[in-house]
Parts: sequence; C-alpha cells; structure tokens
Amino acid sequence: MRRVRYDHPGGPLFLEEVPVPEPGPGELLVRCEAVGVTLPVVRKVTEAAEPIALGGEIAGEVVAVGAGVTRRAPGDRVTGLCFGHGYADLAVLHDHMASPVPDGASAVDAVALVRSGLVALGALEAARPEPGEAALVTAAASGVGHLAVQLARTRGAARVTGAVSDPAKAAFVRALGADEVVTYGDADWGEPADYALDAVGGELLTPALAALAPGGRLVAYSSGGGTIQAYDLLVGAKSVIGFQMARIARGEPARYERWREELWRLFADGALKPAVHAEFALADAATAHEVIENRANLGKVVLIP
Repeated sequence: MRRVRYDHPGGPLFLEEVPVPEPGPGELLVRCEAVGVTLPVVRKVTEAAEPIALGGEIAGEVVAVGAGVTRRAPGDRVTGLCFGHGYADLAVLHDHMASPVPDGASAVDAVALVRSGLVALGALEAARPEPGEAALVTAAASGVGHLAVQLARTRGAARVTGAVSDPAKAAFVRALGADEVVTYGDADWGEPADYALDAVGGELLTPALAALAPGGRLVAYSSGGGTIQAYDLLVGAKSVIGFQMARIARGEPARYERWREELWRLFADGALKPAVHAEFALADAATAHEVIENRANLGKVVLIP
C-alpha cells in the first residue's frame, strides 16, 4: 500500500510503498477514503526536531479488527483521529477514537465535520455562551473556524464577527452567517464581543482580547502560544480560558460522544454545513500542506487516497 512520509524536518513529503499494517488489540484497520489536513500536523512537519508519523483525521471502511474489538466489524464506515500513519491507503485507528459515519454522509463530510467540529463546539462550550451575546471567531475561514461561526449561531449569538488574515476571505465568512468580517491588521474590530474563540494565538491575542467587552471571555485553543499581560485582564475584568480537545477525548468520553451526536444532528438538519476548500491526491500532500501553511484555505483541505 502507499503512504506519505518524509525523512528530514521540513520535508519534502513523498510517497512510499509499505506492507499493510496489522491492527493490534483494540484497533481497527481502516481503508482510508478521506484524510483531513490540519495546521498542527503541518506545523509539526516544519517545526519538530524529528520526523513524525503523519496522522490526523481519517474516514473510511473497516477492513479488519484487532483482538478485543466488539463494537466494530469489517464493512462498518467510521471516522476518527489516527495517531499513527494516517496519510495512507490503509491506517490503524484505535477503536475508542472511532465513531460511525451515518447513512447519507460521505467520508469527506466526516473528516470536514467531526474532528474540526468537536474542537469548535468544545471551544464554544468553554466560552459559556448565553443567547443574545456577541461572538468573535478568529481564523474564521479555517477548518475549525468556519464551523465555529455557524455553531455560535446555533447557540443563540446575536452577532458574530469573523476575523481573517486576508480580506479576500470576507465573502466566504459572511456566507457562513457572520455579520461582520475584520482582518487582523485592522485598527478597529467593530463592536465589542462578549466572547472570543481564538485559533491563532501569538501576537493576535492582544487585539482579540482588546475586542472584548468588559467581562468578556477569550477561549484560547491554538497551538500558536502567546503571552497576555495581567493588566489587560484586570482593567476590563476579562478572562482567558484554555481549551484542549485531547483532554475531553481522554477524560470525558460521555461528553465527547454527546458532542459528536450533536454535530451529526446539526449536519442532518442543515444547520451546520462543513465546507471543503480542495481535495488532493495522496501524491499531492505537499501541495495540500502549502495551502494550509499559507492560510489560503476556505474551509477544510482533504486528501483522497
């Protein structure tokens, strides 16, 4: 089978032929029909000291199961987060990380919706939104951000502002339901927001925090880091909340499953529409990474094995 690999930090990515892996205890072997490309994986390729296995969101058909697996069987359609080699024709997925793909949904729908949607929904829950409040979403055109804009509406946001890196993304974000779109370099980010969902971090934390109304909450879920001055919190009685999806996945499986069910329900009702920027072949994984690294995507970027 084929998989994507690289030998040195920074790449280049290339295809190689390798034996089909065997699922171990508690694992599934999945024939990948779609693979999601995420900013954390792209960053690891460019920044990690040693090469990593290119994992991430996968969706496809179960072709074999390991010892102890009783919930899944060959022929089932599943999606989940793969911690090993996921940029491949076949990948090993832990059973507890897999969820069913409902009838009527494609593998591309699944990788565009579930993992990114879980992060967006989790960050939104962490903000404790109240109906009638105003929301701010940074990276509003990204795989997670474009779902966060829509989810804020489902939780009763009276106004949603999307912040983007390029004004060319404004029309896309408005079509998602945003009332206002600002770019990161704008001096004025519009009317103050009651809560902000920040996927960027770094130097953007300061203007995102400044865009909050007194008593506002900023949820930081980016891997980009950044520093906030305590005085900036004190002067407006603002707060910053950290959110990490992995903690929920490991420690609160019931909540994790409840959020997954909510995402599929909203998808079925037409209230949540994942957008796919582009689909690339496995051989073009490097191009897919460039799109993400350059922040050029409007929605999800997907590999099709």
